Amino acid sequence: MQSSIQVGVNGEAVWVKVEGKGNFLNSGNLKEFAREMVERGYREFVVDLEQCAMMDSTFMGTMAGVALRLKELGHGHLHVVHCGQRSRDLLTGLGLDEIFQIHTNGTSAPECEVLPEPSSRESTVQKQQQTQQMLDAHEALCEAAPENFSRFKDVLEYLKQDLKHEPTEK
Repeated sequence: MQSSIQVGVNGEAVWVKVEGKGNFLNSGNLKEFAREMVERGYREFVVDLEQCAMMDSTFMGTMAGVALRLKELGHGHLHVVHCGQRSRDLLTGLGLDEIFQIHTNGTSAPECEVLPEPSSRESTVQKQQQTQQMLDAHEALCEAAPENFSRFKDVLEYLKQDLKHEPTEK
């Protein structure tokens, strides 16, 4: 199954439609897009999971990072719509229902454009950026719900070590 993240704006809301997998491969593009939209003044984000087959912790941590940033700004919300039971269990299991609203239904997403897919050829710098984004996402999961630290302490330690030992590009 081909994975993609489609994005669009409908009035005051930014829509993110996940098709296939929400994972570490497309989390970086989502993070950059969300940062740009927040800088432009958008404060309402809707993540549509109707066509989402699965999410990994990096993707969920990226969503948590967006919600925490909005909270830090003092207003704004992240809503998850068309959330199936499996996705709901994943999100609530990490305590993310405390920082964003989860709905089993919702309105349909507006016409969206597809975020560019990361290239399959990765340079050392791209790998280092991806590792940093994974670390940021898992730190956001721990910030969202402190009990997540025990779940992800080994992942956090591994990613920190990986960043320290990553060779620099010549």
